[in-house]
Amino acid sequence: MSVHKTRGFLYKLAKFLGDFQAVSSGNPGKMGKRIARRTTGKAVGRSLRKLFK
Repeated sequence: MSVHKTRGFLYKLAKFLGDFQAVSSGNPGKMGKRIARRTTGKAVGRSLRKLFK
């Protein structure tokens, strides 16, 4: 397995564990913040990708 694939797997695992932690906390505020930040991050990533393409 290459370094690139290993790094990608670890980032995906960390993202999943962050989601799991927010949900398992049972706190709706933490879940809402997590959803909002992930949505905002995806939107910013798409716009930056278009800008630098």
